[in-house]
Order: sequence, then structure tokens, then C-alpha cells
Amino acid sequence: MTPRPEPHTTAERTLCSLVNGLAQQITDHVRERALTLGLTAAQATALREMSGPMTMRELAELMTCEPSNATFVVDKLEKQGLVERRAHPTDRRAKHLVLTAEGAATRERLLGLLAQDAPLAGLSPEQQDALQGLLEQAIARS
Repeated sequence: MTPRPEPHTTAERTLCSLVNGLAQQITDHVRERALTLGLTAAQATALREMSGPMTMRELAELMTCEPSNATFVVDKLEKQGLVERRAHPTDRRAKHLVLTAEGAATRERLLGLLAQDAPLAGLSPEQQDALQGLLEQAIARS
């Protein structure tokens, strides 16, 4: 006879499944919206996170990827004329990533598209805040 899983184990498994399902919905949502602008999901993620000038390392942290992966994405965005590398104002070894005028316009269009039918749109602002707090607590423990 197989032992029955403990209730907390079942609950944790269910939560993990739900978080994975939500993550997949968000990924699919970003990918679909990105395609309408001729972008990959990674490029859309980079543009979404570029709220101002930043280093490659800062962007990689926001994208939750390695700097080398962010560099590949930024190279493509730069070729599309959406991002520029400029001298960093205080660190001569670093470059600042800056959106071009076209990049800023594309980012605004992207943000508008991402807001349409977003996976979390069914939650009230209070529920979204509560979920954010719980997820931050869970992540901080790991």
C-alpha cells in the first residue's frame, strides 16, 4: 500500500502547479503580443523592463536571465533601431542602454497591448497587491 501524501505536500504541489500555469499564461500572453509588433518574447520582456537608462547587468536582473542572454536580445533590439548603447555617466567601463525614440514608441505600444486581456486582469488591485506580497514572501525564503 502506498503512503498517502501529507496534506501540506498536496497543497504545495497544487500551488506549484497553479504558479506554473499562471507563468505559462503570462509567457503566452507576452509572446502573442510581441508577435504583433514583430518582436520575440525576450525582446518584448526587455522593452517592458526598460523604464529608463540602465546597464546590461541591471536589465538582465530585471529579465531574470544571464547578462550574455540579455546582450543577445539587446543586440537584436539595437539592429532594429529600438535601443542604443551610450557611455555610462559614472562608470567608464559600462554602457548605458537607452531606448531610441522609436524604441520608446514601440515600448508604449507594447505596454498597451500587454494590458489588454492580461492574465491577472480578473483580479482587483487589492488582490494583485496581496498576490504580489505572497509571491515576494515565497521568493524571499528560497
